[in-house]
Amino acid sequence: MEAFQDHYDDAVAHCYGCGRNNEHGHQIKTCWEGEETVTRFTPEPYHTAVPGFVYGGLIASLVDCHSTGSAAAAMYRQQNRELGSQPPLRFVTGSLHVDYLKPTPLDGALELRGRIVEIKGRKVVVETDVIARGEITARGRVVAVEMPVGFGGTKPA
Repeated sequence: MEAFQDHYDDAVAHCYGCGRNNEHGHQIKTCWEGEETVTRFTPEPYHTAVPGFVYGGLIASLVDCHSTGSAAAAMYRQQNRELGSQPPLRFVTGSLHVDYLKPTPLDGALELRGRIVEIKGRKVVVETDVIARGEITARGRVVAVEMPVGFGGTKPA
């Protein structure tokens, strides 16, 4: 699987949710499956809210990083560019909204499925479902904004 996050420049690969250079983070991996983006993540027992259920902050973090990664991949795709090609495309969160539809069980893998809703200028809107045991337990909407080159240590091509 070729994950979007594997193509992030080392200077911006430290994010707690998706940075491969953050040994304490989630290090999520997101890829295309058709027109949707997919991340699979298995929560640990310490991700507990109440016994047996996932902490809502983890869900928000996963939706956030899944969606910003999806935004970058969508922009590369729209520009007919290879992932990781220069100049780099990297997105940060402009807005994050999560609706918690039902408690998310802690045991077993979570699947996040994202859809690109809109690409307009430097902004990409992504809707992401969190699925546990085949049921949607949360739904998020992220407005992702393209990082300017130079922000966070990125360098021009």
